[in-house]
Amino acid sequence: MKIVRVDTEVDDIVYGTVEPEGIRLHRGSPFVAWEPTETVVAWDEARLLAPVIPTKIVGVGKNYADHAAEMDSDVPTTPIIFLKPPTTVVGPLQGVRYPEASKDVHHEAELAVVIGKVTRDVAPEDVEAHVLGYTAANDVTARDLQRSDGQWTRAKGFDTFCPLGPAIVTELDPTEGLEVVARVNGEVRQRGSTADMVFGVPELVAFVSSVMTLLPGDVILTGTPAGVGPVRPGDRMEVEIEQVGVLVNPVVGS
Repeated sequence: MKIVRVDTEVDDIVYGTVEPEGIRLHRGSPFVAWEPTETVVAWDEARLLAPVIPTKIVGVGKNYADHAAEMDSDVPTTPIIFLKPPTTVVGPLQGVRYPEASKDVHHEAELAVVIGKVTRDVAPEDVEAHVLGYTAANDVTARDLQRSDGQWTRAKGFDTFCPLGPAIVTELDPTEGLEVVARVNGEVRQRGSTADMVFGVPELVAFVSSVMTLLPGDVILTGTPAGVGPVRPGDRMEVEIEQVGVLVNPVVGS
């Protein structure tokens, strides 16, 4: 199932599911209770939004060995986590603003885990029951500020610095090795596989939930493969996750 969140001419902002003929609108939310309606809207009558607005976004640093190497860092022995505020979230085709405070903003293509229910101290073998599904993410980072600040909050926390979408895909197994690709203006910058993550999804969700309670709709970014690099206003960023789809966002001036 592919779950989307849309703004339509028929209704206000609602959730729906992707069908061959369009988007089946639903009442309610996949995180509480929802049911399909009889209304199916065509793609050109709906605007895709970020599929979820989380209470928190938990990022994972250096979760691919090749990315750790390009950052001149060792592979961590336990997950390195950080937070991005909900105000970083934008949806497909929405602009990522280039902040005046930075001169070196980078793309980071990532698989994102969407939590489906309240999760606290869950064991790795029980994680699957707590995950609603997966989507694509771009952990946009002001690399110069990350270096100068000595911590990551400002560098990763600017408004619009977490594009998500286009859909939440359920019943997906990232251990199968889903391809993760980033393109800038059509040029491939990153190409990796979720099979190469240092810590897999069960380990990450278990670890994060041992630190903080995860709520329905919260998002965990699982790290990025090697190839991160700069973008500038006017660039078109694409993050493609196999079986999930392509997330496209332009970079715009501040």
